[in-house]
Amino acid sequence: MPLSSKQSRQLRGLAHHLQPVVQVGDKGVTESLIEKVEFELENHELIKVKVAADRDVVKATGQALCEATGADLAGSIGKTLMLYRRRKEGKPTIQLVK
Repeated sequence: MPLSSKQSRQLRGLAHHLQPVVQVGDKGVTESLIEKVEFELENHELIKVKVAADRDVVKATGQALCEATGADLAGSIGKTLMLYRRRKEGKPTIQLVK
C-alpha cells in the first residue's frame, strides 16, 4: 500500500536528522547494494540513501530500490532518497499516522 501524503510528511520529519547509511556509486543498483538496503531497512525501517549521480538517475535508482526491496519512497531531497519499509520480523518502531 503506498504511503499517504501525511505519512510521507511524518517520515520526512523523522528522517531529517538521519545520516545516509547507504551510498550508491558508479555501478548503480547491484545485488550487493540491494542486500545492504534490505539489511538496513530491517534494522532501522527508515533510511537515507545517497546517490552519486545526476537527478534523473536518482529518481530511477529510487524506483529500482523500491521495487527490489518492497520499500516505499518517503521522499527525496537533491541526491538523497528516504526509504521506508515496516520491519518484517519483530515489533515495528515507527507508528505511522492513519
